Amino acid sequence: MIPTVSQCFALMDAYRMLANIRDHSLLVARVAGLMAENLSRRGVGVSVELTVAGALLHDIAKTACLDCDGNHAAMGSEICRRHDYAEIAEIVAEHVLLRDVSPECCREKEIVYYADKRVLHDQVVGLDERLDYIIARYGRNDERLHRLIRQNFALCRQVEERLFTLLPWAPAELAGVVAEYAVTLGNETF
Repeated sequence: MIPTVSQCFALMDAYRMLANIRDHSLLVARVAGLMAENLSRRGVGVSVELTVAGALLHDIAKTACLDCDGNHAAMGSEICRRHDYAEIAEIVAEHVLLRDVSPECCREKEIVYYADKRVLHDQVVGLDERLDYIIARYGRNDERLHRLIRQNFALCRQVEERLFTLLPWAPAELAGVVAEYAVTLGNETF
């Protein structure tokens, strides 16, 4: 089952998502929705609804994990499963680290993973800027962690390359395109 935008917002409220995390999630959903719509128009078999719902809920457990240093992707996945959103749970579980990349590289989880890497707080940025932030924020001055984070971003660059062979603009144009885009699903727009 795929939650509606209103149901996603209700879960954000129920899990007391902080305003800054909500703003981040809304922009990730706009980026992911824009990409999914364009891919779908080109005949790629992705669900815009699943992509947007996954993006809206990708950080559903982030607020709860701020004080306990828990794994917000795993906890968020479990929250989604408790609400019978198994498809969303898979996207949430892999929004930080993809377990595998499909040869086509255009599944909903890859789109959300990539969109999350392009959004710093409430701004669309390039992968280099986001990488620098992640290392500074989560790297703990630990070279082993820095190496793992860089490996994750190397994978993200592969995802970017594959996605943008099918999209009508370049990665550098994404921020401008998103600025003029609103997600509309059913009768809900944001």
